[in-house]
Amino acid sequence: MGKRFEVLEVNKAYYPHIGGIESLVRQYSEELGQFGAEVRTLVCREGRGATVHERVNGVELTRASSLGTYFSCPLSLSFVYLFRKMARSADAVHINVPFPLADAALLVSGYRGKVAVSWHSDVVKQKKLMLFYRPFMMYLLRRADIIFVATQGHIDGSDVLPQFREKCRILPYGIDPEQYLAIERKPFLTEKLTDRSAVKVFFTGRLVYYKGVDVLLRAFRNVRGCELFIAGTGQLEESLRRYADTHGLSERVHFLGFLPDDELRQAYADCDIFVLPSVVKSEAFGIVQLEAMVYGKPVINTSLPSGVPHVSLHGVTGLTVPPSSPKALAAAINRLAEDKPLRDKLGKNAAYRAAHDFNEKDIIKRLYEALL
Repeated sequence: MGKRFEVLEVNKAYYPHIGGIESLVRQYSEELGQFGAEVRTLVCREGRGATVHERVNGVELTRASSLGTYFSCPLSLSFVYLFRKMARSADAVHINVPFPLADAALLVSGYRGKVAVSWHSDVVKQKKLMLFYRPFMMYLLRRADIIFVATQGHIDGSDVLPQFREKCRILPYGIDPEQYLAIERKPFLTEKLTDRSAVKVFFTGRLVYYKGVDVLLRAFRNVRGCELFIAGTGQLEESLRRYADTHGLSERVHFLGFLPDDELRQAYADCDIFVLPSVVKSEAFGIVQLEAMVYGKPVINTSLPSGVPHVSLHGVTGLTVPPSSPKALAAAINRLAEDKPLRDKLGKNAAYRAAHDFNEKDIIKRLYEALL
């Protein structure tokens, strides 16, 4: 029996770290094997600590030792050593970026095999980091045989990718509808309503600057007949709670904190409208849109120069509004809240799109065939 096709999957972090990219890397690591690949996954430890080798749900996982983080990037000499060692036997290396340490590790590794890059986002906020990182990033993109992007918007809205357009291949992020629809349905949000007749508006995500939850709260001051549910934690949580209290929203805005998977999915299934009010293109895709769409929920998103408005489509599966506009966001929420037939129509389209255009099994197969 011949050697199986070996893939080295590379990312900054891995489950149980919570994040959209980490969920995808877990998906790739666990499911590429179904198509004949032998996958090994290399990431960094969170915080400080020694290297750990383990198997997680069948995945051969190495967490390289770390000295901590700088500009959100792990500092790890052992990662560079381990990358070089593990890449020697790999037929393809799949690097998820932005992750500057991986770019540097590839540069010094001497690896001559196939390099695939999944470009999840431009570096948007860390301008100082870019002064140092840009040469490594450009090396990686020139070295790459193929660059995966989740939507056309990732290319068109990028400051870097248009010059590498011929290498880019659209590979959407995937979802397994059966897994989501198998949950036990509960009135998870309904039982928390102050007004049982209110329309339930839901947001989930980290409470950080680019998610636009502050815009959502400002918009909600002009929303009628709705209650808002916010799931997630983050550095802005205290200031957002304070804003809701100060502006008389505390009875209509419910902060749910961190929700485990089952409760999060029950919340998606029980809401009437899902909102992703992100304000800058650090929000590159918004997997949470798919998670709401699979339950037949209309999505309100923003017209960012990223993949976000390419996931839920304006007038088809939801409504798209300008970013950072409380007025436009409030108008969109009111429109859907007051028009149940429109909500039902957009929601039905959303469920179809999630199941047919973003089906995980089809996407993993496409990834495997592209890596060969």
